[in-house]
Amino acid sequence: MSAKVLVVEDEANLRDAIAYNLELEGYQVLTASDGVEGLAKARNQMPDLIVLDIMLPLISGLDVCRSIRKESDVSVIMLTAKGEEVDKVVGLEIGADDYVTKPFSMRELMARVRALHRRSSQIQYASTAEEEILISGELKVNVSSHTVTLSGMQIPCRPREFELLAHLMRSKGRAFTRRQLLNTLWENDYVGDERTVDVHIRWLREKIEEDSSKPKKIITIRGYGYRLDE
Repeated sequence: MSAKVLVVEDEANLRDAIAYNLELEGYQVLTASDGVEGLAKARNQMPDLIVLDIMLPLISGLDVCRSIRKESDVSVIMLTAKGEEVDKVVGLEIGADDYVTKPFSMRELMARVRALHRRSSQIQYASTAEEEILISGELKVNVSSHTVTLSGMQIPCRPREFELLAHLMRSKGRAFTRRQLLNTLWENDYVGDERTVDVHIRWLREKIEEDSSKPKKIITIRGYGYRLDE
């Protein structure tokens, strides 16, 4: 069964062009022209990935993404207009997995869709034949079952948060630059903002740190990046 992609874009020509190229890639495509329709289809049709414009009629793409994140971990790629730096950061903070800045090439967008869907699929269908468990104090990550527990309590993590945490735990004590983390977890050809890493680190800290403002597990290396300590 091919993956289902929902395209929420109010510009008809762009929406049709994205849908056409996705269909050429073999995806099932759903479309919506405003935020209300997009949110309804996201809830009712349960797509595997959503391409979501920020500037939409009725409900903004940011509000749509915020609502979706309360209910689902579906992958979201946001489309932003050139120069909307604040919107990019806000989009990542409320749960978007990636963003593409207009104007963009269809080749770039299709590459982002493929990469994001491939990673989500790898996590969803990972083999459990050989169990891999990572432990750091009271924090336990079961890579095979894709679960995180802290002091015996399960911690919900989105796919990219889980990958980031597992990567840091496999190399406890080693510092990584933001670019190294991007290249490893967001694919080597990712050209997005390095602040993507900072946002995901903050999300993880809010979930696993006793006080996220004074982290003791995921440590910031000023001017360099991050490492995970015992």
